[in-house]
Amino acid sequence: MIICCGEALIDMVPVLSESGQTSFTPLVGGAIFNTAIGLGRLGTQVGMLSGVSNDLFGQQLQQALVDSKVDTSYLIRSNSPTTLAFVTLNEGHASYTFYDENSAGRSVECADLPNLSNLKGNSNSSNSLYFGGISLINEPAADAYCALAQRYAADMVVVLDPNIRTNFISNEQSYRQCLQNIIDVADIIKVSDEDLDWLVGSTHNEQQQVALLRGTNKAIVVVTKGGNGATAYLSTGKTVHQDVPKVCVVDTVGAGDTFNAGLLAKLVDLELLSKTALVHISPAELLQSLAYATQVAGINVSRQGANPPWLSEL
Repeated sequence: MIICCGEALIDMVPVLSESGQTSFTPLVGGAIFNTAIGLGRLGTQVGMLSGVSNDLFGQQLQQALVDSKVDTSYLIRSNSPTTLAFVTLNEGHASYTFYDENSAGRSVECADLPNLSNLKGNSNSSNSLYFGGISLINEPAADAYCALAQRYAADMVVVLDPNIRTNFISNEQSYRQCLQNIIDVADIIKVSDEDLDWLVGSTHNEQQQVALLRGTNKAIVVVTKGGNGATAYLSTGKTVHQDVPKVCVVDTVGAGDTFNAGLLAKLVDLELLSKTALVHISPAELLQSLAYATQVAGINVSRQGANPPWLSEL
């Protein structure tokens, strides 16, 4: 089981009407939500841990999870409103304006978190926690997810994709500390090249940046570079690179989230998503996982919005 821990929200996507006016269509989304959907559609056992409203949008989110075979028993329901993200598209690239004050997702506290002790197992088990997105920016949710990662890191694989949204950060120092606390215990860290620049600065080459990011941790670091593919750095110092397939890009909404779903799904298929197996993963096995991830993400970007493929589409 992979538990995706973080935001589930509504993307308000601009649509041009026949009269030429722009209206907004509410579509399910959120970085962590998209990865959960992607994993469910690829046949991986996955659950979603998130604060979800009882409002109309919250019902839409829960139904979308159920439709994509995601376990919803870890959802924390409340009467607080759903986070809205208004999307702006510029030549297919998306930017977001968030409306998140007092939302169901942001209001999650440590006391709300479920007990995951039954999933802990041992270092050979394949139960994992996946974190990232805007849920790590603002309290109290950020503190809750950070505590969750630290609480179970000894027994469960911890995966982090910061997916940084600089225009949403209210307290940079607090946010950086939260990310660092998870980086310190992570087994897999996936960052875009832009995220890597923000985290450690752009004055170094990529290998030096990864070393600075990793610190004393031995995590596998995967750097995605849009059309230039993805490079993975093993703790042994070896690297592997995967180019992206040539596709007609409609937009990039959910591309990184879907990449993550593909990466984790293939690691599960190869029986490598455990703390023990990841230590001994070979470059060839990691490259195989990257190839699958880019294939899955390629399908997502070839159609509108975050719409990860089903296993039958591959």
